Formats: sequence, C-alpha cells, structure tokens
Amino acid sequence: MTRSDGYLLDNRRTEAAERFDAFATLFDPTTFRHLERFGIGPGWRCWEVGAGGTSVVSWLAKKVGPTGRVVATDIETSRLAAVARPPVQVRVHDVAAQEPPADGFDLVHARLVLVHVPDRERALRSMVKALRPGGRILVEDADPALQPLLCPDDHGPEQQLANRLRQGFRQLLDDRGADLAYGRKLPRLLREAGLRRVEADAYFPLTSPACAALESATIRQIRDQLVTAGLATDQDIDRHLANVASGGMDLATAPMISAWGRKA
Repeated sequence: MTRSDGYLLDNRRTEAAERFDAFATLFDPTTFRHLERFGIGPGWRCWEVGAGGTSVVSWLAKKVGPTGRVVATDIETSRLAAVARPPVQVRVHDVAAQEPPADGFDLVHARLVLVHVPDRERALRSMVKALRPGGRILVEDADPALQPLLCPDDHGPEQQLANRLRQGFRQLLDDRGADLAYGRKLPRLLREAGLRRVEADAYFPLTSPACAALESATIRQIRDQLVTAGLATDQDIDRHLANVASGGMDLATAPMISAWGRKA
C-alpha cells in the first residue's frame, strides 16, 4: 500500500506523547473554535477519527455530556485508556480498511490523520457515510508542500540545517505514501463527497515554544530513519537539536488546513 513499510510516526514511541502535547497547544484552539461554531452540545454523537492523543476527545466528552457519545478510534489506542469511560468509547479501528464503527453521527472529526493514510479516498467516504443527514464533518490536515520550511526566515547556517532536515522529513513521509499537498484539496474533496456549505481556513504558527517542542520530539523519533536513508548524519542531528534547544530560531509548522461541511 505504500512505498516503504510502516507508519513513520509510531504512536507507541515515547516521543509521541510530546508530539501530542505540542499539537494540543498549537492546534486545539483552532479545532475547538470550529467545533463551537457547529453548536455542539449535550446529546451529540461524535466520532473522533485517529484520536491519538486525548485533548480533543476529552473536550468533546465535556460538550456532549452523559447523554451524548464520543467514539474515539485509532489503529493504536493505548494512549486513550485514560479517557475510556462514558460517554467515551475507545475502539481499535482502521478508517481506510474497515466500515465505520457506527452511523448516525452528528459530528465526525479527524485532525492530522488522512495525510498519512494510503487509501485516503476510502477513509473520507467512510467518514461521510457515518454522518446522519444534516451532520457535520471537520477534517484538518497539514499541507507541507504549501509551506515546506521549518525556518521561513532562512538567513543563517542554523536555519539552513533546520530546513535541510525538514526536507529529509518530508522525503521520508513521501516515501511512505503521505500526500504532502493534501490539505489544500480538502474543500474540493468535501464538495465531491456531496457535502454542502463547505468552507475552509488555514493556520500555522511562525514561532512558539510548542513549535520547538514538536520539532525536537519529531527529530528524535525519526533520527534513525534520517541517518539510514542518508538524509542526515548523527552530527547534523545533534547540532540541530542543540540549535532548537537554544531557543534562537523561529520555527514554523506546515499549514494546517481545516475544512468543514454538512451532509445533505
């Protein structure tokens, strides 16, 4: 299904917890702003696809209350054990290979998931299928090709090394079948899936402590793959991690594009 075996950013690695914390800091405000606009409230039935961390699941559970339901799915669910209590139901599930875990959902949400899924078309069809008539879907995914640099202000050797390693990271993702231009396609794909009132926006921070934390965790997690593929040396990585830790660089993320629509 992919040109290289295995998911590059395995959620079972210790660095994954750091990555989830950084994602929550960076992107939860944007996600929650969109979900609030939908009017989410008590009694809603929600499917959180590729939940990974717990921040969005916990927020949804508070919103829907005891009369609602939050189905949190992922291919690896060990980090969801802390929230596996009503109204949350945790299930091992592959959105690209299995039927939806239920139907009639008021809300289906996925963040930073489909860009990594080889059969993205099937996954999106499954998510739309699970919605009730009038239900809402919010899909949020990165577009690394739209802004490929870790340091948009590429002015010195530290920034140039950072951007070279970011290019290596993108190469590893591409080798595993990730669509690095997927985010920008979301509005069209939602319309083609028959959704109405489709809208989208984009967000990416240019510098923050969470960007640095995310970069450090990511590079430590993929270090072996970068070296094995000849994309960096151990010396390159050690120097880059020290540069990140010094706090002297402005680090950005790839733009996260949020697209939403309503089932007819």
